[in-house]
Amino acid sequence: MHVKLDSLKEKGFAILRDYDGPPVPKEEWESLEYMDWKSGGDTNFAPIASAFGEMECRGFWDHGKADKDGIWTQNAEKCPTLVQWTKNVGANFGRVRIIKLNPNTEAEAIHNLHLDDNNRLNPDGEGWVVRVWLELSNDPNTYMILREDKDDPSTESRISMLKNRQLIIDSQRLWHAAWHPGPEPRYALIVSFESSEALHRWIESQAPTTSGVR
Repeated sequence: MHVKLDSLKEKGFAILRDYDGPPVPKEEWESLEYMDWKSGGDTNFAPIASAFGEMECRGFWDHGKADKDGIWTQNAEKCPTLVQWTKNVGANFGRVRIIKLNPNTEAEAIHNLHLDDNNRLNPDGEGWVVRVWLELSNDPNTYMILREDKDDPSTESRISMLKNRQLIIDSQRLWHAAWHPGPEPRYALIVSFESSEALHRWIESQAPTTSGVR
């Protein structure tokens, strides 16, 4: 048993108010060191916090720890706005990284629907680990596809992933993948957060909305 957020109980996700803090300079994600790591499509990842601060993308469980208590990597020095965004949430975080997703088709996105393994080694009684997305690039035709049942389209929600969109997902519960027609790569910050009173307060402060769902 783990502590879970009431705000995710019904749907497993919540669309939050668009990020309206200090603008994130494009250089903060373009100047990072990326690694060839595949997840849900043709992807590369830039680790900003990892299990022990190393430049790698492996799950924290490979190091004998839950996806919590992330340690900043050398990439963090190049993206102070994104580091501060993560700190401002106020909740315990694990993996912090930028995803670079190359263009794909709708069929490829549906084929790549997957569940994350966020809670391996997470002790009973502690907070359930969920993930928050902050969209960085401007991709008005990109959608996050979410399904309760991978093979049942009737359980599907599609969320437009506009620049500055903030989205929280129980990504171990919902099958998910991004459909990104392109033509340029899509960039987003993804952070693992532990469910807690601190995370609940942050979600409430971001005024959850239903806009953007279809």
